[in-house]
Amino acid sequence: MCGIIGYIGNKEAQPIILNGLKRLEYRGYDSCGAATYLERKNSLSVRKLPGKVKDLENLLHKKPLSGSLGIGHCRWATHGAPNQVNSHPHLDCKGEIALVHNGIIENYAKLKNELIKDKHIFLSQTDTEVIVHLIEKFYRGCSLEEAVRKAVTKLEGSFAIAVISRREPGKLVGARMGSPLVVGVGKEENFLASDVPALLDLAQEIIFLEENEIAVLTTDKVTLTNLAGETVKRAPSRINWDVAQAQKQGWPHFMLKEINEQPAILEGLLNSRIDKDSGEISFEALKIPVEKLAKTSNIVIVACGTAYHAGLCGKYILEELCSIPVSVDVSSEFRYRNPLLAENALVIAISQSGETADTLAAVREAKKKEALVLAICNVLGSSLARESDGVIYTHAGPEIGVASTKAYTAQLMILYLLALYLTGLKKTLSEDKRSAYLSELKRIPRLQEAFLKKQGLVRGIARKHSHFGSFLFLGRNINYPLALEGALKLKEISYIPAEGYAAGEMKHGPIALIDEYRAVVCITPASRIYEKMISNIQEIHSRRGKIIAIASDDDDKIKELTRETIFIPRADEFFSPLLVALPLQLLAYHIAVKRDCDVDQPRNLAKSVTVE
Repeated sequence: MCGIIGYIGNKEAQPIILNGLKRLEYRGYDSCGAATYLERKNSLSVRKLPGKVKDLENLLHKKPLSGSLGIGHCRWATHGAPNQVNSHPHLDCKGEIALVHNGIIENYAKLKNELIKDKHIFLSQTDTEVIVHLIEKFYRGCSLEEAVRKAVTKLEGSFAIAVISRREPGKLVGARMGSPLVVGVGKEENFLASDVPALLDLAQEIIFLEENEIAVLTTDKVTLTNLAGETVKRAPSRINWDVAQAQKQGWPHFMLKEINEQPAILEGLLNSRIDKDSGEISFEALKIPVEKLAKTSNIVIVACGTAYHAGLCGKYILEELCSIPVSVDVSSEFRYRNPLLAENALVIAISQSGETADTLAAVREAKKKEALVLAICNVLGSSLARESDGVIYTHAGPEIGVASTKAYTAQLMILYLLALYLTGLKKTLSEDKRSAYLSELKRIPRLQEAFLKKQGLVRGIARKHSHFGSFLFLGRNINYPLALEGALKLKEISYIPAEGYAAGEMKHGPIALIDEYRAVVCITPASRIYEKMISNIQEIHSRRGKIIAIASDDDDKIKELTRETIFIPRADEFFSPLLVALPLQLLAYHIAVKRDCDVDQPRNLAKSVTVE
């Protein structure tokens, strides 16, 4: 949530900051701003406003910022309304220090009262402004980084900050605790950012800050220290994401582009994880000894949002293939109860960004209980990857649309591959059966491609149903989590109230809602519980509910019950979630487009939820 970009070098900072902010828009925000140091006036200049980066760009066209040292920010409001005063950057009383901040300072009220007693003048209602005044308080007879170090030791909560000062214009200082911050290493220039995509066309060498670390950037050097002032040595990681993946490349929205990237993403995962000759599955960063994995007695999956729905599918997958009991927890619930973890339990934490605050807290809780933790995430070097015992990367590339699509199916694919990998350790499948599963799994990208060639049919159905005031999504067995995910996608980007239910629960309440004003999406691929779903559809039909069915190709029976059917290629029921996900994503997308919603940046949402 929120985005930070900082630059120090020999170029003009303004275009670099603007470009970085554009790359960070996907994180979600409601105001933005920038500050630079102007050498000829020895002063800091600030431009900020509520609204979008394009509004800031228009302002900067009229009133440009000069200088080769600067910081920028996209703010998602927590403390104080999204207005000009509360937007970042914030200045100290003398206008000597400028600061941007992601996170929440929990003890800001106490600190603010103390600072007001010391004659500091506050202009905003934000918790952030406390930090810049604290730095001002300690910035006497010491360096900027030392003042930052003293200030952050007083803070409670989570933060990532970037700071510049006109007293030391050759420095850009960053610090983090509980919120991500990365350093981009360039040639005679260096960068700070809250996320890798902001730096994709600027630097491929990235240093990920750990908790309680401070970075001091100059034009030609990066120095890391801990809060004790001790130097930290860490080599940069090389990020191989393609810049083109973070650009629309002619697509009207990132979400639609990312939906259509899924076959290639899954094909890449299969090719990189499965040896062509032996059929063996491998994970390059797994790290956990196979002896420990083989002893796994039960699995606990922790995740939030869409990743949680992937985890629910994972329960079906892992229990079916590995005969291991699996439970799935919403991370925010896991962290605040006293979870009972059996000996030899494996905790699987799923997060696209690897920075989800609640999932990180759940992992720390699991580690306290001496559980083995395996991360499934998309971002190399993320906090989750570093704090877990092992990691499996989804390699989905940057996902810019706030509503997750390709990251979700990549997570599902990893869960299938992980389950098949564990069958080799647990000896729960015969080689013939395992080979058959792998063969079917390898068909999925081609089947996805075949479906996407006729995606225009989904657009017509979506537009026809875009006026409905609410939706109900029903699924059974391994496609029950897809009902939850379909409802979430629709809520996220079209703002239509939607619920996902296990279809067997329909008569336990939801059936009371069904009438001609509610659309019901029935996930009905060929499966062993197909007839059960048909019974549900008949019950909805008799109550005049508007049915949209997702069914397998050549399903004649479904045509008798509804004309609004989205057909997907036939596949083994067990792998159908990887196909069902696509029409659900497209349905939500086209309904949102018809309703003229901001598809890639839906209101009030952030891509990476880095605070509670």
